[in-house]
Amino acid sequence: MIYYDHLPLDKEILKALGELSINYVFQPIFLPDGKTVYAWEALMRPTDKTVLELIDEYMQTDRLHVLEVATLFGAMQAFFLRGYTEKISVNSFPSDCLSQEEADVFWEYYGDSIRGRMIIENLEYPYFSYEHWLEKCRSVKYMGNLLSVDDFGTGINNMERVEIMKPHIVKLDRELICGIHQNPEKQENVQQLILKFHGMGILVVAEGVEEKEEFDLLVGMGIDLFQGYYLARPS
Repeated sequence: MIYYDHLPLDKEILKALGELSINYVFQPIFLPDGKTVYAWEALMRPTDKTVLELIDEYMQTDRLHVLEVATLFGAMQAFFLRGYTEKISVNSFPSDCLSQEEADVFWEYYGDSIRGRMIIENLEYPYFSYEHWLEKCRSVKYMGNLLSVDDFGTGINNMERVEIMKPHIVKLDRELICGIHQNPEKQENVQQLILKFHGMGILVVAEGVEEKEEFDLLVGMGIDLFQGYYLARPS
């Protein structure tokens, strides 16, 4: 179980965090050899409902900021408890970011130990805030970390958004990957995306790789990083 009561945060946010009952699992992101871990993605797992139910509940009551704070601090707590030495990828709402006070506490607790090791992964919902994205960019640049766009091709994360956000990494949604070895149209689409993103200096992740045939084809196409049940499930 993740706990937050030791953190020197505002009393209201601590009270809200104390109402959460969550754990974290991690899914590896691999290099093209399918064995070497590039990063571990932290995935929130509530103990009493699904993560989508939790997000929907907090979105309906305008409390997504609580989950943003919970994810940043909770994922790091779980990451270091496991003793991982690679990068950590942490999900972040595109409509939110830590306050300056929260960011100061975060860097005080984790700053030196995650310098150059953290990926902020911008989700595809609920909406994009350019102001908050700029704040994330500032923090990430200061710490030598990376910015990522999740689920490209669904929700709000499209090519226009990528050109605005200028991330270091783009993760192609499972819908673009599923059955690609049997679909020439998908192959052409993904190949063009790879060329486009590489031309922008962006690393490309194939998400949701579930078949050996998908993996083998995507390696040959030049995908940089891989994630999916074929390689490893969250645990």
